[in-house]
Amino acid sequence: MAEKLALYDATLDSRLLLGTARYPSPAILAQAIRAAQTQVVTVSLRREAGGSRAGESFWELVRESGARVLPNTAGCRTAKEAVTTAQMAREVFATDWIKLEVIGDEDTLQPDVFGLVEAARTLSAEGFRVFPYMTEDLVVAEKLLEAGCRVLMPWAAPIGSGRGVNNLYGLRALRARFHDVPLIVDAGLGAPSHAAAVMELGYDAVLLNTAVSRAGDPVAMARAFALAVEAGRAAFLAKPMTPRDLAQPSTPVLGRAFDEGAA
Repeated sequence: MAEKLALYDATLDSRLLLGTARYPSPAILAQAIRAAQTQVVTVSLRREAGGSRAGESFWELVRESGARVLPNTAGCRTAKEAVTTAQMAREVFATDWIKLEVIGDEDTLQPDVFGLVEAARTLSAEGFRVFPYMTEDLVVAEKLLEAGCRVLMPWAAPIGSGRGVNNLYGLRALRARFHDVPLIVDAGLGAPSHAAAVMELGYDAVLLNTAVSRAGDPVAMARAFALAVEAGRAAFLAKPMTPRDLAQPSTPVLGRAFDEGAA
């Protein structure tokens, strides 16, 4: 039986979460969701108005996919704004899950970690299952857990940059410190190899949007990421070899043919 991923009140088969923004068309989005075999999709309340025709069309697409909705507070700049958006999202999407974003810098879209912790504490007290978008900071992670979060979502690089892992040491340290907490890398991954790399570090899942939606072939890229996530997880569980500074022969040298020139 395949290993499951436990996130709050859900048990999932897939370790790839997929964003739904900026796809060329709804049809391509639907195909990408199927190709990724994802069971969780994120959506912004600001983009999908629940009562509009576009919102109804989006809801129909999600229902047909069978994926669970993870609303987000994208675009929020303060804790108060994020809390209000989360409360609205709970009404619109009928879920206590919320991907919490409180942005502090316009150029890098780096989280405002002070507002993030404040909003996480408020929302957790109101019964939300909070998925906080955060930096790889160990102290911030501790504060978010104290605020009631049971999942952490550190970035690898700025949102939409496709740079891959900017701080390998930081992600390794976070995984080592919080070995029992589900950790999902969110933001900055641009290629399937990036996803495989973070999964090999022992991360539990990845969340993607731009790397798939803006690819030349989003459907094929969604499938490629799904395979990379699966391969990275399998590699982590198989315990990769430890890197060495010097060569070590993989072929045994005992019993090799006698070297006549040495006689």
